[in-house]
Amino acid sequence: MTDSSTPGGAPRPLPALDDPVAGPFWLAARERRLELPTCTACGFVNWPAATWCPRCLSRSVEWREVSGRARLWSWAVYETALHPAFATEVPYVVAGVELDEGAYLTTNILGADPAGLSVGAPLEVVFREVADGVVLPCFRPAGSEEDPAGS
Repeated sequence: MTDSSTPGGAPRPLPALDDPVAGPFWLAARERRLELPTCTACGFVNWPAATWCPRCLSRSVEWREVSGRARLWSWAVYETALHPAFATEVPYVVAGVELDEGAYLTTNILGADPAGLSVGAPLEVVFREVADGVVLPCFRPAGSEEDPAGS
């Protein structure tokens, strides 16, 4: 991870776009696409990224675009930033989401009243630029009209 200055001045942890294993995820996000490693032998969609399939152990894995649709699995509202770079963003929602393709991601929920969240709620991906050339896939309630990520 590299750092970038945030409005509060603290360096924000950033992913390594050139990471040999997870780099394709971040490069696709920069282009506003959600891609995950998919096994060409058994079809398993995996995250976190690996160069082999954890289901069938095949090394035949390629990056494929996924739908960006998900369901809320779990969440927490952070009232206190656990890293100084996020101090200006509290409160924020950190969530576990299950993609329609079966993979689970840890992400942020944007543009939602935390009191209105519920397990199983439908979500859709939005992309939030957090530094020059670094874009995070986040989620919002499905069907929301506004784009809380500004993507």
